[in-house]
Amino acid sequence: MTGSGVSDGRSKALWWAGIGIGVLGVAALVAVAVADLGKADQIASVAGAVLAAAGLGLSLWSLRGGGAGAAGVTAAGDRSVAAGGNIGAVATGDGATAGPAPTGGGTPAPATPVARPATGPVTASGDRSVAAGGDIGSVSTGDA
Repeated sequence: MTGSGVSDGRSKALWWAGIGIGVLGVAALVAVAVADLGKADQIASVAGAVLAAAGLGLSLWSLRGGGAGAAGVTAAGDRSVAAGGNIGAVATGDGATAGPAPTGGGTPAPATPVARPATGPVTASGDRSVAAGGDIGSVSTGDA
């Protein structure tokens, strides 16, 4: 799993930093509220606006692809294949061919939701390994 430890560690560090800042903020508000309730109300209003703006910025950054799970499709190993969505047919062996991808030509499939691409990491981490965030139609990993 190439590089996944770095983003996992960074993600956890950001998570714990956010929790620490939240706890510190609540403790500060409680301390100020005990001393002066009017001042605590003013501080809470400003802090809430700042945190809302920061949350909006982080949400937009994550949607744009800056989040830890955005670059989560990795293939590490000789002839390995990873895809964030569906894979129709894949062959990784010498002279091997994968069968045809399913076409849905026989009996109608039951009414099921359409497969969506993976929302988390997809990793193929061994020689000739295959991983997909959606459906895999046909795979051949051996030599012909």
